[in-house]
Amino acid sequence: MSAAHAASTGPAPVERALSHVWPSGAELADDGSLTLAGIDVRELAEQQGTPAFVLDEADFRARARRYADAFTEAFGAVGAEVDVFYAGKAFLSVAVARWACEEGLNVDTCTGGELAVALRAEVPGARLGLHGNNKSDDEIRRAIDARVGRVVVDSLAEIERVAALAAAAGRTAEDRVPVMVRVTTGIHAGGHEFISTAHEDQKFGISLAGGQALAALDAVLAHPELELLGAHSHIGSQIQDAAAFEAAARAMLGLRAEHARTSGYLAPELDLGGGYGIAYTADETPIDVPAVARALARTVADACAELGTPVPRISIEPGRSIVGPAAVTLYRVGVVKPVTVGDGADGTFVRTYVSVDGGMSDNIRPVLYGARYTVRLANRRGADDVLRARVVGKHCESGDVVLDDVELPADVAPGDLLAVAATGAYGRSMASNYNHVLRPPVVAVRDGAARVIVRRETEDDLLALDLG
Repeated sequence: MSAAHAASTGPAPVERALSHVWPSGAELADDGSLTLAGIDVRELAEQQGTPAFVLDEADFRARARRYADAFTEAFGAVGAEVDVFYAGKAFLSVAVARWACEEGLNVDTCTGGELAVALRAEVPGARLGLHGNNKSDDEIRRAIDARVGRVVVDSLAEIERVAALAAAAGRTAEDRVPVMVRVTTGIHAGGHEFISTAHEDQKFGISLAGGQALAALDAVLAHPELELLGAHSHIGSQIQDAAAFEAAARAMLGLRAEHARTSGYLAPELDLGGGYGIAYTADETPIDVPAVARALARTVADACAELGTPVPRISIEPGRSIVGPAAVTLYRVGVVKPVTVGDGADGTFVRTYVSVDGGMSDNIRPVLYGARYTVRLANRRGADDVLRARVVGKHCESGDVVLDDVELPADVAPGDLLAVAATGAYGRSMASNYNHVLRPPVVAVRDGAARVIVRRETEDDLLALDLG
């Protein structure tokens, strides 16, 4: 058995995985069943149905506090203030926005819909940011009206649009709209190419190359109704160490110093983005948040000393690393189908297809990125013997695979529950209605109690949009 899949079979690897991949509130009962925040998953499945996202509220809050505390302490030691923005694209709901805010975080949004959720949660406008490479005028107007703490502009053309809309809203030099300029540093980091976002040949940001970023900073300064807070960098996702963040920080601080020399204006802030990695399987290691905070603080302080500039106010944007490990997806097993693979030669083997009642409509990442996850039988201990399994969904696509090659107890059967760990990020937020499958609920659990924070869709929801 490979280390990547050991978390789903024997008692010892399961115990290790519970502290490594699963939410902090995950425990195993004597009969091998899984409990989350003191609630038996069998009870949750009976009451809420499957599939369902189960989100450990205490775990989410603890991870949010860890970022706030670690970065505040590290940058406080070098004389800098820090803002931690929860990246709502990972998963956002009214409850989650409130939790983030209550734990001292701000909230970053990248569409009008995300902004609407944060405003419904009554997050103060000053603690919100609006991202996006193709914001509509309505989205920009709403951000200006809400007095968000920052609009992150993504192109020279957008600077002109934001300025025009700010002027139309009556904003002046005495009441400016705060703006950051997203810069692509050319530093490549992260996992799959689709989530590496700082190389030049892609849709986000304004390149450092050829003075483009400098020109964008000057363009903001040219508009009296805009306040230039500084530059913003996001280099990718699922990054596992600090080196790439440090390199990006040095590049951005160099840009800040160069712009100050040419314009006479020293931007007061710098956003170093997010992309902090988590462990999806037992052979992966989550990023060490305090260590990264200390490394970044040292790098920023050293670079500023070399450049002869004061340390700016710093902001970061973790999302996946807060909500990802805090949630589990529960599925109900349907068809279990052994398939003989091979031509009868020595390479022949039997793979068992284990079909569940969800799939690519609630977790598209395996299809998009080849993402791997940890799975376990959740309603009982299961046999000691294992079988080679491919966990698949119910959609009319051969590529509808949840877990490509894992080992499950040999007696896995229809009606069993499977729990897939670390699905809090980009599961529900990227969910679809493909094949008119209903999107699952998000159930928050804490201290032995469960409550639905995003309800399951119904057929009435689907039909309500169809005007016939």
